Amino acid sequence: MARQSQLNGLIGESGVFLDMLAAIAKIAGYDATVLITGETGSGKELAARAIHYQGKRSNKPFIPVNCGALPDHLIENELFGHAKGAYTDARDSQTGLIAQAEGGTLFLDEVDALSPKAQVSLLRFLQDGHYRPLGGNRMEAADVRILAASNDDLPSLVKQDRFRADLHYRLNVMELVVPPLRDRGDDVALLARHFIAEAACRYNMTRLDLHPETLLWLNRQPWLGNVRELQNRIQREFLMCDGPNVLIRDPQPDSERRKKMDRRQDLLLTQTSTLNFNEAKQATLQAFERNHLIRLMRESAGNVSHAARLAGKERRALGKLLKKYCIEPAVFRGA
Repeated sequence: MARQSQLNGLIGESGVFLDMLAAIAKIAGYDATVLITGETGSGKELAARAIHYQGKRSNKPFIPVNCGALPDHLIENELFGHAKGAYTDARDSQTGLIAQAEGGTLFLDEVDALSPKAQVSLLRFLQDGHYRPLGGNRMEAADVRILAASNDDLPSLVKQDRFRADLHYRLNVMELVVPPLRDRGDDVALLARHFIAEAACRYNMTRLDLHPETLLWLNRQPWLGNVRELQNRIQREFLMCDGPNVLIRDPQPDSERRKKMDRRQDLLLTQTSTLNFNEAKQATLQAFERNHLIRLMRESAGNVSHAARLAGKERRALGKLLKKYCIEPAVFRGA
């Protein structure tokens, strides 16, 4: 049953996965706002697409938007569009995302990343479905279903005054929880084989199976990046595989890793030994910052908002550091 139910990329046969599919089928039948929660990489957008394409709006647009990528000064312009002459560079009118989704679904991913100003703009629209394009002289009505997703604990953010309680209530009319991969049992191996078949087709290569040691290894992993992390790892191992089966083993013992780390430290000391104290200090600090940023990106699967929370920094400050070291978050996300 589950193997044949691969709607919009959702694949699995575990109990919690089938429970989620049943919830999606039920939610899709009601034209209500839905809040989709789950960890980074667990498949929240796939779940949103499944809700849309099983519902009555399936023949209308599905418009996804990453809220974390919308700057404060552009949020209203992106959502509501603008009229010609609304501001200096507005030589022509522009349709907003809400109008583009007319009759269909607007999917707000990472809704927890919206600034206070953006939250007010969204709340105003959710209250009655009306909006005014920037520079426009009349209100517009939109027939759009709103699906929102978050990988954070919105009730906790509400208590911390980091997310509006009234917006949370508006979004959480219905809720769907996407389970983490580590709770899905044999779905891990099922998905791994699916990703191998997908990669074999994409790169015109012979399809391989999983080595027995790989199956044991897969079940021991915490999969903090969930399905996205599994997909990236399996694709990489498949492409680099030289044997008849995809073989993944546990990494070297800590003692071996420490030796390598010591060698890297010795190399850094050698490289900085010819510098004066301040120059050596600056070089060491930059190496630390870059390595720590890469580690944060790996742990958050390229989600800048989540990485900022892990680091205890403001999202914009972390974004500036990523630009400083030319680190692209997209590299750490799923293909």
